[in-house]
Amino acid sequence: MAATEAEIGPAVERVTAPVPETAETAAGTATTSPATAAAAIVAAAARTGTEATASKAALATKLLSLSGVFAVRKPKGPTSAELLNRLKQKLLAEAGMPHKEWTKRKKQTLKIGHGGTLDSAARGVLVVGIGRGTKMLTSMLSESKRYVAVGELGRATDTLDSTGKITEVKPYDKITQEDIESILQKFTGNIMQVPPLYSALKKDGQRLSTLMKRGEVVEAKPARPVTVYSISLQKFQPPFFTLDVECGGGFYVRSLVSDIGKELSSCANVLELTRTKQGPFTLEEHALAEDRWTIDDIAQSLEHCPSLLPAELTLKKTKPEESREQVLSCKSATLNETTGNDEIIKTF
Repeated sequence: MAATEAEIGPAVERVTAPVPETAETAAGTATTSPATAAAAIVAAAARTGTEATASKAALATKLLSLSGVFAVRKPKGPTSAELLNRLKQKLLAEAGMPHKEWTKRKKQTLKIGHGGTLDSAARGVLVVGIGRGTKMLTSMLSESKRYVAVGELGRATDTLDSTGKITEVKPYDKITQEDIESILQKFTGNIMQVPPLYSALKKDGQRLSTLMKRGEVVEAKPARPVTVYSISLQKFQPPFFTLDVECGGGFYVRSLVSDIGKELSSCANVLELTRTKQGPFTLEEHALAEDRWTIDDIAQSLEHCPSLLPAELTLKKTKPEESREQVLSCKSATLNETTGNDEIIKTF
């Protein structure tokens, strides 16, 4: 079981990569905007190499100038960290910037991270920060999220979803649609929720899920306050039921489905989980499929950053002395965080 659907905090990867060798001299003269740097790099590359080399040099400069927040589509299978690494490698390859055996001279830094982990078995919106946009990822944790979850009545598992071992089987044949709808109000608003044992929460610096996989005895974390803005039953075909849930940060859909099963005097686990929205980013409108993980497509997505983000987060011009690679950047707002939750910034 990988990390949970509740956000453990922005995972930020700092990737140090060199500008192509043919552009070293030109890059050293660039002191202002990416456009100026790109022009100098392309000119140098044209003098010393081919048109293809010049194009790669321009892409490298453009990649290093990207700054802001966008969204990608996460499929079932990879963990959020694995998906982020795949994205990073595609961008570096497109720009002709090697991922390994970097030179120690003329280093420039590509920062990339995600703002809210999804289970490996889950799919949906994964918010990504690039450049100075990684500073905005903490604010993404406080934004509302929306999920569509398919639950299965009558079976409980140790992970609270279909990837785990069955721990309990109970009858469900007498449960009706009205029964489910009547109890949903109990799970709406500010409620207390016990996180799953298989989660990204930590004990002594290690994830609970890692400790569980080792066979170690792990005590359940105490119930903590979470917020459910809305919840509705979309479909009921016993033993399966589909929920549409909008919630705040730190919420576990797996715990919700399990608790609903218990409230119905049965048990339940999550069969399918899709995050359809995080903050202003929706799966259908904003999340880039893998075939659109290109420098140009991401740059286009970043252009919509000001219109999507709340008033506290605005796009501003970067002073020349702050960064020679970046002209535009999304400014981060300082937000209060709940002490002791799993929403922490992780840098690797």
